[in-house]
Amino acid sequence: MPRRMPQHLADTPAARRVAAIERACAQQGLRMTGQRRVIARVVGEADDHPDVEELHRRAALSDSRIALSTVYRTLRLFEDTGIIERHQFRDGRARYERAEREHHDHLINIETGDVIEFRSQEIEDLQAQIARKLGYRLVYHRLELYAVPLGEDE
Repeated sequence: MPRRMPQHLADTPAARRVAAIERACAQQGLRMTGQRRVIARVVGEADDHPDVEELHRRAALSDSRIALSTVYRTLRLFEDTGIIERHQFRDGRARYERAEREHHDHLINIETGDVIEFRSQEIEDLQAQIARKLGYRLVYHRLELYAVPLGEDE
């Protein structure tokens, strides 16, 4: 059963994401060990798209006994049960984020590796329209834009 967080901390977006991961784990029947709880918290608190090494580094700040292999196994378990999503942004590293209920797309700065989440109803509508024109109903998509920052003369 998830530990209760002090009320003043429970109202932050990160705390809500952590609570959502813990609820999803409980719904999937996953046993929440102390180390899994730390990893769930680290993933939930992330406002970026960290790779496994970065997640391990962050988790080890809370529990130095957490092995990299434990982080790998836990991420695989969370991914297999739909709690988190893994992304491959062409940089050779798998990156992770909490599985969102609300769809979003990604713009990746190929110079820095920064990942920017965005939503665009215009893009969503256009994709559905294209699928209909081709005789299909869109049921899923993933959009990743790879870009470099505009220069001063652009």
